[in-house]
Amino acid sequence: MFRKILIANRGEIACRVIDTCRRMGVATVAVHSDADAGARHVAMADEAVRIGGPAPADSYLRGEAIIAAAQATGAEAIHPGYGFLSENPDFVEAVEAAGLVFIGPSAAAIRAMGLKDAAKRLMAEAGVPVVPGYHGDNQDPEHLAGAADAIGYPVLIKAVAGGGGKGMRRVDRPADFAAALASAQAEARGAFGNAAVLVEKYVEKPRHIEVQVFGDGTRAVHLFERDCSLQRRHQKVIEEAPAPGMTAEMREAMGAAAVRAAEAIGYSGAGTVEFIVDGSRGLRPDGFWFMEMNTRLQVEHPVTEAVTGVDLVEWQLRVAAGERLWVRQEDLAITGHAFEARLYAEDVAAGFLPATGRLAHLAFPEGVRADTGVRTGDTISPWYDPMIAKVIVHGPTRAVALARLARALDQTQVAGTVTNLAFLAALARHEGFGRGEVDTGLIARDLEALTAEREPDDLDRAMAAAAVLQAAGLPEGPLAGFSLWTPSRVRVELDGVSGLLWMTGPDAAQVVVDGIELAACRDAQGWAIAGRRPQVVEAGGVIHVFAGGRTASFRRVDPLARAGAVAEAGNVTRAPMPGLVREVTVTAGQRVAAGDRLAVMEAMKMEHVLTAARDGVVAEVLTAPGAQVEAGAALIRLEEEA
Repeated sequence: MFRKILIANRGEIACRVIDTCRRMGVATVAVHSDADAGARHVAMADEAVRIGGPAPADSYLRGEAIIAAAQATGAEAIHPGYGFLSENPDFVEAVEAAGLVFIGPSAAAIRAMGLKDAAKRLMAEAGVPVVPGYHGDNQDPEHLAGAADAIGYPVLIKAVAGGGGKGMRRVDRPADFAAALASAQAEARGAFGNAAVLVEKYVEKPRHIEVQVFGDGTRAVHLFERDCSLQRRHQKVIEEAPAPGMTAEMREAMGAAAVRAAEAIGYSGAGTVEFIVDGSRGLRPDGFWFMEMNTRLQVEHPVTEAVTGVDLVEWQLRVAAGERLWVRQEDLAITGHAFEARLYAEDVAAGFLPATGRLAHLAFPEGVRADTGVRTGDTISPWYDPMIAKVIVHGPTRAVALARLARALDQTQVAGTVTNLAFLAALARHEGFGRGEVDTGLIARDLEALTAEREPDDLDRAMAAAAVLQAAGLPEGPLAGFSLWTPSRVRVELDGVSGLLWMTGPDAAQVVVDGIELAACRDAQGWAIAGRRPQVVEAGGVIHVFAGGRTASFRRVDPLARAGAVAEAGNVTRAPMPGLVREVTVTAGQRVAAGDRLAVMEAMKMEHVLTAARDGVVAEVLTAPGAQVEAGAALIRLEEEA
């Protein structure tokens, strides 16, 4: 076994690998960018090496710097995690040329599965079912249109390189094919530097079911399937194992096909064979087709670990260290059911825009596995994926596991940035999902209901009352609340709520919010209000209240600051989040109208246009293109209105 390895990644996967290494007695080296100097994975590792600036191209994609760090620290092997360099065959060859071990498949295996068209031809030769389609090299538009006619509409145009839904278009009619092809090719060229596409039959009610495989370069086994059908815009949201409705006959057929795929390329380590499944007729052995193979550990690997009892990272280390596969297929079995929900910093109401911010508070319920790369006080950076954590639960049955997921999401507490937590909780309680009626279109069909704004209810009022009680700083002790003749009433002003309260006993109070009176009582666990028990955390002058999967934040009001804020409103344009100023389109003295473009920021790989809140004259430009700014930074100031 290795004495020391380097982890060429960051965030939750780096922390996940470190956890297993600690248990196995293997020392770890973390690498980090400037943005990650204080990150959780850096603190957890035995050693850490800086490898460059915050942009991935300046750090986590610098293979030569990572290899140099491994050599300088005496690491014997490199674990790539997922993303970044994990499926880069040139990096694998460079690692091996440096005398180090790459903890993953060979460069040849990665190349064999790197392009979807070539991979599908290889799989067909290995006896793995593939979706009817054209996977050839001829990219002439007329030839591709003819192939679509032969396949039969609807068809799917897909980029042969990359993934994530980029370069993918559904086409329902021959008349729409040319425009869809041009659009898909342009997107593929921009995203992957490769405009080549393939054309496949579109499956009307598709399910995304993948099989976890593991090989030693000669022999492979499968660790059963995961259902990843709950997706939004081709991005996975909640995954589960095993797949609902799976039959023993189909599991055997899919597992055998996945093992054939792995053994056909001499696969070593953990990998995933992804299949598209026709869910319109139920799960049948003749209704699944190969999509692609991910030649790395998957984000959703914890659900497989939960139902098999296997530590896949341990297996990766053992095989990379030279062990032959020590189990046979008949040694593996499924126990119970597991779910994983991906918790992101994103603004669901704004169309799931990635968000940033400092985590004022982060806590997960006991008994729940939460794979995370951040802690309270950390910042969700604009440079990387905004994942906060993966929340993983296990239960003896699907129904029990799903109930545990819903409860875990209700009890997860995040403050300091907007998240998709309420959206995940709504999915966990979706009736169709609860019945196992899953396909890749479920979220899109019910998106409005899943993201609907709610009217304030009793729980919201109880949360507001909890904030009022916290802000009031009520006394404790046997004489708390004592008043000689009439209760002493206290008015509390918060940003977003005004409350009136009075104590009716040492540990009892009445609170009025929204004109409704609520009874509250205090014990060792805090305040209970109208039968609810919100949890309250105060950080940086902001009171954060958590209950029922919801978060409400209230800022203490300073009357002088409020007056200043009113005076500033409309005069100063501020950065809505940390990011890079790409463009400033105005100069001092320039007259602007409400809605005019003032500047462009880039954050989370997306552009955000900042516009004037009113008509006026630019007094000052406080930033410049190329500036990295924090959330709330003043960028443009208008002259005071006459």
